Order: sequence, then structure tokens, then C-alpha cells
Amino acid sequence: MALTKEMVSKLPNVETSIFTTVGNLARKHNAIDLSQGFPNFEADSQLMNLVTEAMQSGHNQYAAMQGYYGLREIIAEKIANLHSHHYDPEKEITITVGATQAIYTAVTAFVHPGDEVIVIKPAYDCYEPAIALNGGVPVYYQLNPENYKVDWEAFKSKITNKTRMVIINTPHNPSGRIFTKEEMLQLQEILRPTNIILVSDEVYEHIIFDGAEHQSSSRFDDLASRSFICASFGKTFHVTGWKLGYCAAPANLMHEFRQVHQFAVFCVDHPVQRALAKYLQNEEHYLSLNRFYQEKRDFFLNRLQGSRFKFTPSEGTYFQLVDYTAITEEGDEALSKRLIVDYKLASIAISSFNVNHRDDKVLRFCFAKKRETLEKATDILCGL
Repeated sequence: MALTKEMVSKLPNVETSIFTTVGNLARKHNAIDLSQGFPNFEADSQLMNLVTEAMQSGHNQYAAMQGYYGLREIIAEKIANLHSHHYDPEKEITITVGATQAIYTAVTAFVHPGDEVIVIKPAYDCYEPAIALNGGVPVYYQLNPENYKVDWEAFKSKITNKTRMVIINTPHNPSGRIFTKEEMLQLQEILRPTNIILVSDEVYEHIIFDGAEHQSSSRFDDLASRSFICASFGKTFHVTGWKLGYCAAPANLMHEFRQVHQFAVFCVDHPVQRALAKYLQNEEHYLSLNRFYQEKRDFFLNRLQGSRFKFTPSEGTYFQLVDYTAITEEGDEALSKRLIVDYKLASIAISSFNVNHRDDKVLRFCFAKKRETLEKATDILCGL
């Protein structure tokens, strides 16, 4: 059936996700896939056994709309222990279908047609479609490729009387940067005199390197008062296919969030929630991730030392950017495709995440892979 004028697309300029495009090409050419952000190793068997136990115990019907209380309760304890902010598990935490649904729901609950939403680019590709579907107007702040740091005066100039929301992401995908305490304080002071809502995408909250700390928006009183903290158990526990996350926000904001959530998904996977509530009781299950992933980052980068790629070690996430200007002047999308077709190695071209597809000659690689996978990938890269 053809679309009529009355049936015109609400996302006319949105193309197939770069992750789908690259993933399909990687499978077609049987390439080593360091493009999409998912591990190729299994999760802890204890966690999987807990899911089985929950199913066998009969937890197979609807969970509460806002999520299993036991899981919300331990999330509140985790945030209080790590960031000294206390959320009421009854009114201020909701379990979601991953962080993407949490972000979409927060945008949908508060963005009206004509509202402006500031997005820091390069940015993960779920933010702008959510804004557009709700009639909002994305306003871009583009980071520079030298250090991916925010010039906060330039950022402040983007705020107008139409600004409804700001979206931040720390640790930042794709750059691997983390926002420092000083940067978060600057953001707090910029937003303090406004009623702007903050969506804080913190899906890599437990993947921080070199002794640094994750500066959650929940640590800062004024930011916390206006923030939706969006997080992902899929990213944290190597189970991206489970699509389970959470959102924390003050009760007045969470009330509006749940108004949308209940009619979008109502509730999420019940036995997995039960399993996670038990698994999170051992804080080492998430506190040990910094060391676990830093070893993978260091292994990947040590093997790249003999290559012609230039890089600054990732501060967080399980992604590493590499500059290839010493190898070729071709565009990043062209090189990404050539690496897949000719060398059987998949990566992500960063221009896909920049304003107007600005090409900085940078590729993103995911190092959340088995050691043998990283060995094969770096052998290819060192041969270029």
C-alpha cells in the first residue's frame, strides 16, 4: 500500500540504523564484528541460573507496572551507596525495557511540539528520533574531535526560552569520555535558573577506567531534582538481548514518566527482574566491571601500539576511537565498508553520529569481546 499525503512518515529523514546496516554487511562477509556494542562472551552462569530459578518458581505473569519492588529497592540502595542520593523505590524508580525505552519515555512525557532539546554530538542514534516523533526540535552542540570536551559557554549559548530538555551521556558513546565532577558542576550552574529537564544516559555507569569515578547526575542536588537517570542491566551484565534497564527520577517527574510507560509497555520481563534483584545483592558483580573491561581495553590498545592508528585511551564504556589519517584520506564510511569487504573486520564510522555527518577520519571499535577475537582484529589493523 502506498503512503498518501495523509499517511506521510513521521520520520521522513531517518534512515536504517548504522548498526543494522553494518551488522548486515558484516554477516554477509563473515567479518569479525567490533561494530555493535555487545559482548561475544557469555554472562555469569549464576545470573542465568537465577532467571531459570525465577521461572521455575512461577514468576511468569505480569510484574507490577513500575517493576518488581525488590529490584527497585536494591537499585535505590545501589544509588545511595555509590552516589549518596536517596530515591524512593516506590515512587521514584521504574524498571524499563532497556535504557532506550527509558529515554524515549522521558522525552515523550515532557517534550511538546516546538520544544527544543539540546543534544551533544556525536550522539547515540536513539535520541533524535524520539525528539522528532514528539514534535520537538533537536538543537545540536557538536564536540570537537581533539578531546571531545564541552565548551560550556558555547553550550550555554544553545539555551533559549524554548529549551525543554537537555540530553547528556556519560560515560560517552562513542568517544569514551567521562564527564568530570567539575563539568557536572558547570552544567548544574547553567541549568540552575531554568526549568529545563535533564535526561542523563548512564548506561555505562559501571565501566570506568584508570581509577576515575562515574559522576552520576544523581550526585548533584540541583541536577538530580530535574533528571531522569537512565541505565541498562543489559550493558552492565553482558546480556544486551534481555533489554532490561531502569530509570530514576524525582516523584513529580516519575509520575509523568509512568503515565506514558504504562501504555507503552506496561511492564517488563518478570523472571529477569527477580533474578537481578538477587544478583545485585553482591555488589562485586558490578563493581568489578571497571577492572574487567580495563584489561580488555589495555589488551586491545597494547596490540595496536605497532599500528599506524592514533588514539587516546577510552576513559569509559567498552568503545575505543581510532584516528586513521596516517593510513588513508578516504571517508570513514568508505573505509569502514572496505574493512568489512576486503579485510573481514567491522567497525562504526563516527560521521554517522556527527552534525551533518562531519567526517573526522575516526572509527569506533568495541572491545567487549573475547581475547582471541581482539587478537584477530588487531592483527588485521596492524597490517594496514
